[in-house]
Amino acid sequence: MPRLGRTLRSGTENPSIRRTTLRETFHIEVLGPEPDEIQTRISVRVGSLESAQERALRLFARARVPQRSGEPAQAVRVIDGAGREVFYRSRFDEGD
Repeated sequence: MPRLGRTLRSGTENPSIRRTTLRETFHIEVLGPEPDEIQTRISVRVGSLESAQERALRLFARARVPQRSGEPAQAVRVIDGAGREVFYRSRFDEGD
């Protein structure tokens, strides 16, 4: 039992107490060639915007492989929980 005034900083002092990280929900949309055409939309819960961006870029790369049926993806965007677009990358930004 900890003494008063002492704060447990991790679960090492008391295994029943675990440090939790705040996770935020982001929506990743893969966009097609038509304006506002959403080919794929997924929601992810991650600890940072950078993690959401990495996931979006992986999804975008998979959506653009030649073996995929349908039109190739033109862009990907990440929308935060408040509905703001926080990341956007088009195929032209990739250097195609």
